[in-house]
Amino acid sequence: MRRLNRKKTLNLMKELDAFPKVPESYVETSASGGTVSLIAFTTIAFLTIMEFMVYRDTWMKYEYEVDKDFTSKLRINIDITVAMRCQYVGADVLDLAETMVASADGLIYEPVIFELTPQQKELQRMLQLIQSRLQEEHSLQDVIFKSAFKSASTALPPREDNSLQSPDACRIHGHLYVNKVAGNFHITVGKAIPHPRGHAHLAALVSHESYNFSHRIDHLSFGELIPGIINPLDGTEKIASDYNQMFQYFITVVPTKLHTYKISAETHQFSVTERERVINHAAGSHGVSGIFMKYDISSLMVTVTEEHMPFWQFLVRLCGIIGGIFSTTGILHGFGRFVAEIIFCRFRLGSYRSTSVPLPDGHTSNHLPLLTENSTH
Repeated sequence: MRRLNRKKTLNLMKELDAFPKVPESYVETSASGGTVSLIAFTTIAFLTIMEFMVYRDTWMKYEYEVDKDFTSKLRINIDITVAMRCQYVGADVLDLAETMVASADGLIYEPVIFELTPQQKELQRMLQLIQSRLQEEHSLQDVIFKSAFKSASTALPPREDNSLQSPDACRIHGHLYVNKVAGNFHITVGKAIPHPRGHAHLAALVSHESYNFSHRIDHLSFGELIPGIINPLDGTEKIASDYNQMFQYFITVVPTKLHTYKISAETHQFSVTERERVINHAAGSHGVSGIFMKYDISSLMVTVTEEHMPFWQFLVRLCGIIGGIFSTTGILHGFGRFVAEIIFCRFRLGSYRSTSVPLPDGHTSNHLPLLTENSTH
């Protein structure tokens, strides 16, 4: 009884077989089929390798939401070199809430030489080249996000030459914590002093001939300091054409949460527009000589997440490639054989056309003549 049930079950399973087997004696092979099979296998191998490379790759997903954090402080990371002596310049921040943050809270004034060494010039030239490529190809920003904490720092290396030249510039570097409102970070003549109606700079003791706001921005960023991230103003160098000149940078800061397979950090991206002009009160160009960075905080927050293709999706795509190529090549091969058989059949019919053979009774026969032994010689 069990054997009978097992036999019925096996017969039922055989009837449900969607992949019937054909005996090899009934299978006919051909050179054209082998050629098409070779092309199909080669194409499958190539597309499989390409699909595996896509599977290994990752991409960045951008999501936008309203930034609801208004109470935390915003960190500004600064590394700027000005072509004036440190005792002649002062840096501070003044925001819309009339809150003044002095540079003594986190900035260091370091006397340096403004002219770069050949090695430093080479690194700065490379950074400027990267900046130009980033402006042309925005997709390179995703590559920078992925390489965060793996790339080297963008800061210039220290001078290696033992120059006896006296320092003629001031490197202002460090970080400041400010309120998350629009503000103005500026470097101008004289040290900043608090004032009931704002703030002021002691510039009366500095002669106008000493003014030189040629500067180099080695690094400027907002939020957590992430090595390897290149910001829009990194590597910028401006040479003043007049001693009484103003440089302005208008910055829009966007809070950004970065989540990759390597890091998870909160930073800030920003865009910038630049403007420079010579101060000439007689010509109507009013203002104060110096470097002014006016920043504004966006109300939107961007979440950047690194994503990867799921394994099941890779398998589905791989099955689609293999099955699609087999089906397509089979259809094309069958269609090609069908066309070839029609053409060859016509040629054969043309070579064996019927001939008229006279009969003794005066009639003609349109049948094909039989091949005899003598006719073959």
